[in-house]
Amino acid sequence: MSNNYPPNKSHASVDPKSSNAESPKILEWHRQDPEQRLGFRGGRYTAPNKTLSMIGAVLITVAVFALIIYVLKAQALLSPLTAIMLERGPTQYLAMVFFFWVMVMLWIKVRKLEFQKRAFQLPIMPADSSFSLSPETARHVLDRLHEMVDNPSHFAVLNRVERALSNMDNIGHTTDVTAILKVQADNDESQVAASYGMIQGLVWAIPVLGFIGTVLGLGRAIGAFGVTLQREGDFEGIKESLTSVTSGLATAFDTTLLALVLALILQLLVSLVQTRESEWLDACNEYCSKKIAGRLRLRGSHLDSGE
Repeated sequence: MSNNYPPNKSHASVDPKSSNAESPKILEWHRQDPEQRLGFRGGRYTAPNKTLSMIGAVLITVAVFALIIYVLKAQALLSPLTAIMLERGPTQYLAMVFFFWVMVMLWIKVRKLEFQKRAFQLPIMPADSSFSLSPETARHVLDRLHEMVDNPSHFAVLNRVERALSNMDNIGHTTDVTAILKVQADNDESQVAASYGMIQGLVWAIPVLGFIGTVLGLGRAIGAFGVTLQREGDFEGIKESLTSVTSGLATAFDTTLLALVLALILQLLVSLVQTRESEWLDACNEYCSKKIAGRLRLRGSHLDSGE
């Protein structure tokens, strides 16, 4: 047999899940995942934990408004900005919470994506170019995989490898293995797409909050203008009423302005992160094609000839 897999006497007699219980593994999802390290349940692959991201968004929003109130406003710095943030109604506060909520989720996604990419560096396959995969060598690869990773199912590419190799005893065609890889690749793409559901919802909600602020501002301006029309000859009263009118119009336009700017920034960042995740999924497909499908040598290949 031409497959020179590194000998390991423990492969046949030791449970891979318990063989290295006392020694650290190269990849330990339960300890190294960015969310797990903070004490929160880690999302599937790159999916962010909504509770963790919401807590982070609230804390950042409080810090930002504290900076505006106690530094910028107190020192009369950037007065137009402080007016937009502090004097345009409650929708501004909600818009900022939603903005930072999405930002935190995208940050978590990037961190989890970098963690997922570390799986490509694991030497689970022998470096020998003549090595081929068969039901016998697949078991050795699986043992080696479990020696390096605490739970491969939490890593997209390793989950595909584990599923394909675990079924090699039950299949005899190389096309069956590639079909398993294809199904899992489709599932992974659906999983990644679903992880953007909350993000897209919040990005959509921010302009809606801006429009709500616009309606509130216009309603305030129209009401004040009606009062102005009733004060004929009272110049001081008219002046005071016009101040309320302009304040309402400022609220109407500034809430929309802030919301549109925030939504534009988020949409650009979301597109950037989506592109990086698409490239990662393509890398997973290429890895499985080269490391698994490209090295298959099934003994059951005689089934293809009808023997």
